[in-house]
Amino acid sequence: MAELLDRVHPVPAPGHPSFPDSWQARLPVLVGARLMLRELTEADARPLAPVLAAPEVARYISAPPTSPDRLAAFAAWGQRERAAGRYVAFGIVPRGSETPVGLLQLRFLDPHGHAAEWGVVLGASHWGAGLFVEAARLLATFAFDTLQARRLEARVAAGNGRAHAAMRKLGAVQEGVLRRALVTADGSCHDQVLWSLLADDWRACADVVVRVH
Repeated sequence: MAELLDRVHPVPAPGHPSFPDSWQARLPVLVGARLMLRELTEADARPLAPVLAAPEVARYISAPPTSPDRLAAFAAWGQRERAAGRYVAFGIVPRGSETPVGLLQLRFLDPHGHAAEWGVVLGASHWGAGLFVEAARLLATFAFDTLQARRLEARVAAGNGRAHAAMRKLGAVQEGVLRRALVTADGSCHDQVLWSLLADDWRACADVVVRVH
């Protein structure tokens, strides 16, 4: 896969005629400086399952499908939902690798696709390397420029200071607190902070280059 990335020149921007006409038929591959986002597949289940099951990762997320079989079924479901125009799931793959170290999801909140909720799960060994923010920027550009969303929402556990710092770095706005809205795998409840990004604000300051192939 790294060889393929090196062959992509020049880089078409979103809205360019070579950008895929239908994301529902095939998700594009989004490439940044340190990673790429590609559609999550059933083949990703075995390497990704232990990443999601790690206690430090599961601490602040809803109970994920942590067995390979359940994660494979989840990936297949995600592809069906993408074809129906309701949801997308990307694997986060570091540059030079073929194995995802996390996943990124987006689902529409209304029938017209004006608003969507997104979330990122990243393996602990890659925390602090800037992959979270880079993946989120790629997704936001795709959501606003290709999916034509107007608003993105993210719900972050109140105690997850690292994720809140990333939200601020993205330029997201904190809108409120959702009390005891998150139930984690161990059955504990947490407040969540609601963050938002708006398309107009994003386009005014985004500086991301998205490569598509």
